[in-house]
Amino acid sequence: MQRGVQVEPVGDWSKVGIKINETKVPIGATPEYLCGHYMLQSAASFLPVLSLAPHPGDKVLDMAAAPGGKTTYIAQMMKNKGFLVANDYKKERLRAVHFNVQRMGITNCVVTNYDGRKFPKIMRGFDRVLLDAPCSCLGVLARYPQAKASRQYIDVYKAAHLQRELLRAAIDCCKVGGYVVYSTCSVAVEENEAVVDYVLKHRHCKIVETGLPEEIETKGYTKYKDRRYDDKMKMTRRVYPHRENMDGFYIAKLKKTKDGVKHYLEEEEAPVKKVKAETTTKREKGDGKNTKKKVVDEKKLAEKLAKKKTGKKDKKKGKKTTESNDEVALKKRSVDETNTEETEKPKKKVKTTETETPKTTEVKPVSDKLAGMTKEEKIAKIKALRAKKNA
Repeated sequence: MQRGVQVEPVGDWSKVGIKINETKVPIGATPEYLCGHYMLQSAASFLPVLSLAPHPGDKVLDMAAAPGGKTTYIAQMMKNKGFLVANDYKKERLRAVHFNVQRMGITNCVVTNYDGRKFPKIMRGFDRVLLDAPCSCLGVLARYPQAKASRQYIDVYKAAHLQRELLRAAIDCCKVGGYVVYSTCSVAVEENEAVVDYVLKHRHCKIVETGLPEEIETKGYTKYKDRRYDDKMKMTRRVYPHRENMDGFYIAKLKKTKDGVKHYLEEEEAPVKKVKAETTTKREKGDGKNTKKKVVDEKKLAEKLAKKKTGKKDKKKGKKTTESNDEVALKKRSVDETNTEETEKPKKKVKTTETETPKTTEVKPVSDKLAGMTKEEKIAKIKALRAKKNA
């Protein structure tokens, strides 16, 4: 070119993309740029719009549109027909969207400034919705290495929380049978597969083929560390800088199947279904009587019948004993009678007799025995007592 710009096709998968290898003039200040002949954006930004595949006459929503690169490409594919809404939460970023929409000559676009999480309360029924969600931008570190110093792991979790809310709102804005394309410029699983798997459990939608060219062949993860995701996550696509020579990107395409919130815990099929006995009453015509029907598990009923026929095995003796209902009733009756007889028997009265205490002879002291004796008699008496004691 006369301006000293070296360009080449971005690849066989794109008919409109041109890659600039070298330039001597600022690409964003040429007369062609100001006249709206081209738009500057990364090669990976083509992929979400190619997957969305809007048609002329569709009603399309770009939920996070700034700075407007994907919005202008959508309008080009719609051939300036239909209805296109370019929304963004940050008002200061909408200036670039206004400028690019006017510069490119787009006439079927409306620019709005709403919180994407609350957009379903404002407008619904879109044929196709594009959500290029705000993310941690871990996929563009090759172009912006200074971003490494400002990124922390908590930023990934904060972005993932916001992305879940935005993707739920995007599906709510879409009509039944419509398509939602979710994309991020991050390679973190927490912002990509984990977000899509969360929405699959809380909204009535399913993953479909992205429709991207064969050059984008890296599939999404179905398992990561100790987490397991839906098997259809293989239909999503990942873009790595060292493979496709583009920014790190993630693209997933969803199709809405039903309105409302999905309670996935109630819909999961249990491995063993427990059938409970239910009683239903039906009013008979003419009789006015209530007839009760019991719905019982057939397996349990068969087991009970088999036990009645074959009998239960006695564990201690190893003998089979079969007892009919009458025998069980008789045994129960006999046990009850014995219990009642024991309770009715009068209790024997036990006479309490006082324990006889043995008679004790009082021993008089020696002083009492010697009373009334003379001195000589006392001495003789004491000697006699001592001799008797020693003997």
